[in-house]
Amino acid sequence: MNSLLFRGQQVARTLSRASRGLLLGLALPLAGAAQTALPPTSAADAAGPLLTPDQFLGYPLGSRFTPQADVLRYAAHVAAHAPGRMRVTPYGQTYEHRPLEVVEIGSAENFGRLADIQQNDRRLASLESGAASRQLPAVCWLSYNVHGNEAVSSEAVLQVLYDLANPQDAQMQGWLKNTVIVVDPCVNPDGHDRYVNWYNRVRNQTPNAGPDSWEHHEPWPGGRYNHYYFDLNRDWAWQTQQESRQRIVLYNKWMPQVHADFHEMGPNNSYYFSPAAKPYHADITPWQRQFQNVIGDYNRATFDKNNWLYFTRETYDLFAPTYGDTWPSFNGAIGMTYEQGGGGVAGVAYARPDGDTLTLSQRIAHHVAASRATIQATAERHDDLLREFQAYFTNAQTKPGGTYKTYVLASGNDPGQLRLLTQYLERQNIRYGFAPKQLKTKGYSYASGKTEAVTVQPHDVLVSMYQPKSTLVKVLFEPKPQLEDSLTYDITSWALPYSFGVKAYALTQRLDASGPTPTPAVVKGSAAAPTAKPYAYLARWNNLQDVRFLGQLLQQKVKVRFAEQAFEAEGQKYAPGTLIITRTGNEALGDRLDQLVRAQADSAGTVVQAVKSGFSTTGHDLGSGTVHFVKRPTVAVVAGPGVDATAFGEVWHFFEQQLGYPITVLGTDYLSRVNMSKIDVLILPDGNYGGIYSDRALDGLKDWVRSGGKLIALEGAMQFLANKKDFLLKTKATDSLALKKTATANPYLPLRRYGTADRENTEDLALGTIYRVQLDNTHPLAFGYGDTYSALIRTPLSYKFLGKGGWNVGVIKKNGYYAGFAGTKARKELVDTFVLGEQDLGRGQVIYLGDNPLFRAFWQSGKLLFGNAVFLVGQ
Repeated sequence: MNSLLFRGQQVARTLSRASRGLLLGLALPLAGAAQTALPPTSAADAAGPLLTPDQFLGYPLGSRFTPQADVLRYAAHVAAHAPGRMRVTPYGQTYEHRPLEVVEIGSAENFGRLADIQQNDRRLASLESGAASRQLPAVCWLSYNVHGNEAVSSEAVLQVLYDLANPQDAQMQGWLKNTVIVVDPCVNPDGHDRYVNWYNRVRNQTPNAGPDSWEHHEPWPGGRYNHYYFDLNRDWAWQTQQESRQRIVLYNKWMPQVHADFHEMGPNNSYYFSPAAKPYHADITPWQRQFQNVIGDYNRATFDKNNWLYFTRETYDLFAPTYGDTWPSFNGAIGMTYEQGGGGVAGVAYARPDGDTLTLSQRIAHHVAASRATIQATAERHDDLLREFQAYFTNAQTKPGGTYKTYVLASGNDPGQLRLLTQYLERQNIRYGFAPKQLKTKGYSYASGKTEAVTVQPHDVLVSMYQPKSTLVKVLFEPKPQLEDSLTYDITSWALPYSFGVKAYALTQRLDASGPTPTPAVVKGSAAAPTAKPYAYLARWNNLQDVRFLGQLLQQKVKVRFAEQAFEAEGQKYAPGTLIITRTGNEALGDRLDQLVRAQADSAGTVVQAVKSGFSTTGHDLGSGTVHFVKRPTVAVVAGPGVDATAFGEVWHFFEQQLGYPITVLGTDYLSRVNMSKIDVLILPDGNYGGIYSDRALDGLKDWVRSGGKLIALEGAMQFLANKKDFLLKTKATDSLALKKTATANPYLPLRRYGTADRENTEDLALGTIYRVQLDNTHPLAFGYGDTYSALIRTPLSYKFLGKGGWNVGVIKKNGYYAGFAGTKARKELVDTFVLGEQDLGRGQVIYLGDNPLFRAFWQSGKLLFGNAVFLVGQ
């Protein structure tokens, strides 16, 4: 099977007659052929024939990669040739302004009632009132290319769209009588085009299958991620990215019964389809588990008939709610992942170690076959799918699972953080209300991890399990998810009260949530009147909105100070970190000061208190030396080979999209030539810095810090600095000596079983585990926090406490573990370890962040910590 002629021969047996003729043509390796000009998509074009992908593109499908714009042009062409059966529906755009679209397909009978089918699905899900019918078609949503360099998806979808539009494909047209199809041709256009443009630029005229060829070595950062280098397949639940938020709005409008997500894996693998691997989340229902097998049967029949290799029940689990298979599953659908061997490394042709050559055409054929099998299963089992879909949501409303029936978010939480959480619930279509009166009861406290007395106060936010999305509620709020197997490949804990850092309780009883909605306050005190000119404005320092408020004021050249110690003024208590904006020092702004403060407070959602005097009834006055001026910092972040792309992207996104504060990106290839005197804060994201900072370059970096610079080192960058001269951070002594002694006593200790090696390797892992970090909140790095911080630990930390000259701001002591999977060795390391802190170096500071508080942008409670590091430490 070395010959490229194999590309199409295996396909003909399972696809439609029209597809067969098309894909047999893929045997011709015409990668170097001149591209024919693409025909315009217009009303006039619709009068012509429906073109195959080959005819439309001007080259055989599978001989090269197609830019996203041409993928969408072909989708428009196909839709124009199937009026009354297909339509293109825009749903948004990417950060790089590429369009996001789906193609919606139905039979002639069903197409005219798509709005009714949408409404009916929402009624089946109890998200809309009215009688629901199970006589309408089921809805199958197919998502392609969520990872941009898994680019076979956007090639396969061209053939799938042709088959759906082709009236000669009797098999497909028959299936469409019982199912409506929603096709997203490219979930991640920015990443897709980053890969395609690179590959088409560097590839050989005739594909070079040799793994050493340039076209198989994608440069940093690769095309997997979106514009900000976020993994969109880890964003379904959190919806931090623009693409995800826009897509979920349309998804919740359709509420499909089946969702399939098309991917690629390493080029030496075969093909993966359901049933999924363990662990299954406990809330994947027996029916959903069963239908994983049904879908697998449909795919297996096709793959067996063609003698195609595949595997099931390995690697790809159904546990964390972040994916394109799990999040839809927790929304009542049958969610599944398809993985084709290939990926960005495979290019158009790839020579495998076994002597075979994997071609893009083969990869396309497999994805097309899996797409058709999924559509067929949906159509032929549509009665079962609709019945169980309705039962899923009926049970959710009337017989919700789990121990807890109401989740309480205390009204005494920071208003901004509480507002962020309720806005998140709204995006998820999760209903919530407010407590109408005080109630004393018992419940599980997220803060203590124990069942204790709880006093529910009026205006507390109540999230009831008696609602359509109760399964999703349970998954997102569960304190300790039940992990049936340690072999999972993502985070294992994520509860919203921890990620948002709010005081919350889980109650076993159902509560009345009919209380009135409280009115949020933005500006209080003597500034409430439009004409008032207070002595100063005070803003508490509690959350990301407050950091954004500060950043916007600094950009408007407003002089801002912050209190290093607690004080009381005009009957209100203020904690360390409180922002102070005085009229003195801002005279040049005149009346604009009040307008700017009000406008930015309103924009950020920050509560501002106006005071008439600089006198504090307790603590230091507003003019005290303990009140420090906040310099507007010039911030830079390092990016490029050696730096983890997603870690860099998290910093980049934090400043540009969450704070709206300017940041300079410095490439590793020219970092040594940068004039660092212009930079106040330098951020080193997670990465391997051995090849970035030579000994000489590191000496230069230390000189910059000594001159007043602030260095923020996260995770791998922190590990790079550990044990080096002038840095106080030291790793703990390894336990190799202890192991040696143990091995001497027990000579059989090194022996281990090959078959259990994977499971034994998990002993060193912390898979998104929640730990309680003890904080010194008198240090500016921890301003705005209490005594503890819930950190999502993903790598075991093993650092000594900082010695003289350093500040151990955050440490894990004994019994710090709270939830999620951590191996036995990892748990031992995560005891009495340094996590975050600061050391003075000359006139500057080095800030160590062993835990990345910006991870995937969803761990909201850590973002203030990062704001402290940038704006407050060292002032």
